[in-house]
Amino acid sequence: MTKQLSHYVNRDLSWIEFNRRVLSEAHHPDTPLLERMKFLAIVSSNLDEFMSVRVAGIQDQIKAGYHKKDFTGYTPGGLWRRLLKHTSTMVSEQYRTYRETLRGLEKEGIRFRKLQDLTPTQQSAMEIYFREIVFPVLTPMAVDQSRPFPLVHTKELYLAVLLQKVGCGMDEEPLFAIVQVPSILSRLVQIPGKISSKRTEFVLLEELIEKHMDTLFNGYIPVTVNPFRLTRNADLTLDEEGAEDLLEEIEKELRRRRWGMPVRLEIARGMHPYALQTLKEELEIGDNIIEIDGPLDLSFLMKLNGLVPGREHLRYEKLEPVYPAEFEESDDLFEVIRRRDVLLYHPYESFEAFNDFVTQAAEDPDVLAIKMTLYRVSGDSKLVQALANAAEQGKQVTVIVELKARFDEERNIAWARQLEKAGCHVVYGLIGLKIHAKMVLVVRREEDALRRYVHVGTGNYNESTAKLYTDIGLFTSHPVIGIDASALFNEVTGYSVPHNWKAFAAAPTNLKERLFELIDREKEHALAGRPAKIIAKMNSLSNQDMIDKLYEASQAGVQIQLIVRGVCCLRPGVPGRSENIRVISIVDRFLEHSRVVFFHNGGEEEVYLSSSDWMTRNLSRRVELMCPVLDGELRNILINILMLNLNDNVKARELQPNGNYVTVEREGSTFRSQFKAMDITSWKSLI
Repeated sequence: MTKQLSHYVNRDLSWIEFNRRVLSEAHHPDTPLLERMKFLAIVSSNLDEFMSVRVAGIQDQIKAGYHKKDFTGYTPGGLWRRLLKHTSTMVSEQYRTYRETLRGLEKEGIRFRKLQDLTPTQQSAMEIYFREIVFPVLTPMAVDQSRPFPLVHTKELYLAVLLQKVGCGMDEEPLFAIVQVPSILSRLVQIPGKISSKRTEFVLLEELIEKHMDTLFNGYIPVTVNPFRLTRNADLTLDEEGAEDLLEEIEKELRRRRWGMPVRLEIARGMHPYALQTLKEELEIGDNIIEIDGPLDLSFLMKLNGLVPGREHLRYEKLEPVYPAEFEESDDLFEVIRRRDVLLYHPYESFEAFNDFVTQAAEDPDVLAIKMTLYRVSGDSKLVQALANAAEQGKQVTVIVELKARFDEERNIAWARQLEKAGCHVVYGLIGLKIHAKMVLVVRREEDALRRYVHVGTGNYNESTAKLYTDIGLFTSHPVIGIDASALFNEVTGYSVPHNWKAFAAAPTNLKERLFELIDREKEHALAGRPAKIIAKMNSLSNQDMIDKLYEASQAGVQIQLIVRGVCCLRPGVPGRSENIRVISIVDRFLEHSRVVFFHNGGEEEVYLSSSDWMTRNLSRRVELMCPVLDGELRNILINILMLNLNDNVKARELQPNGNYVTVEREGSTFRSQFKAMDITSWKSLI
């Protein structure tokens, strides 16, 4: 007798399936070799966050004695064991792929060398590099009765060293010490070669330190040197209600994060038993110890591309984002937006157009106020400088900086302080809620009256990720959207009862309810025998109520097509429940990040942009935004973009009822949506 499947796929197991799809890009023969190394790095970074947040939370539930099943049928203990098994298998596959890719790169003259294999000249150069650059920043940390075990920072690389005093017998118990591999230095140390050489060669920093370990412990012999890496619980546990100053409370919590409970210990294969036992006892780590056959933490491979000159055939063809034609019509972007709404599709269209919009607003003497949300910004942000300049010129500048943006908290605190110094009004979010909406409001004095200009986006205002993520932004001066934008900013920055939205839907007040209304409307069309269709594109779908609502619509006959890049807890194609639902995921060169929803509405089609995924946290614990696209031509453009995704038969994977993903069946010629989108006419000219 076969076991009855739950109506839902478990969120964490679905996440592992997503990371497998990322890993598949690292060993796909069509992926250029240096790009494969990037995907391997992304897998490592993804797994780090998964362990430090999701797995850490499950571990906390187990320690608290929580045994209740979640809505997908898993207890914390049962899920924990399954996740350890799946992640261990995935890491093994990741390192097999790493070794295969290295062999491919060696044929192209890109090699990772062992120090003992270098020529005397090269070894001498490496010794000079160690002595002049590496040695001064190393700190050996012995562990004995007078020197307790030091703090091991999360996700940093260390070397566990066993030592014997010179002249002592090898049968004596070894001494233990650790050395941190300095993250301020590159893990990839380039070996000098002939100018004419076509080879690019590296040694790993940790191997260079190991080779010269005796210089750190005079009078002692290093018996073994073994790399290790600890991942700690990184979830912030803020007492927001009791915090007098949210910024100060987050800074305290970030300091406490250094002492988070250990979640995972990664060790190099063949670690000395004594060293391993010492780490297990001192770090109080349980079962989650992963032995790795290769360098720990492959995220350093993300930088390899930039260290290898030439060899363009090993990279994706360079994409030059196009400056939007609408904004080339006039130097006055406000004039353009007054005449028509403008839609930008990144990274195919340049983010510089958005920078120009904010810069022009900052410099325009007729602009009275600029209001903006900042969730994640790049390290060298032109936006922050433009906002600071606007404040210094006397404009009312209000910036909502989300201090709780995970792993960007410290950067956002620094931006917040810089903006405050320039005279901006900085708001640090709301108690119990993250501000995840992406919105800019510019208030401008014009001949007839004040006019509001609004930008609503699906992604962060981040110049770096705008080159790597697919996101969509809408510029509009529509008065109804402007009124709603003002109201949303007022609700976040002041005391306001929930607004009676005319265009927007906003979480946590009414976004979920509005989506339910729109889904129910399609359901009514289907029950009346009219065509009914929903297309929704997002990053994740895990809210049980939303899934149940989609099941209801499917059972009524609504045709539902979902483009969900990552986690999807819905099971499509189940007879009697979800046979009218299709789910695909696209993992390709760019991270699919845009959120778009289409409703057929009996032929009166509606399309919405949103900052929100369909997860419980987005619908109930964040300030999110969904905005209608009112211009008919732009609605058609968005439908074209959705159809590009739905027609993909190269990088699309289709979710099966059992929770697995399979390659989309190909009929006829190949169709790769991201490559098609690089031709702007593929989605703009079919209006």
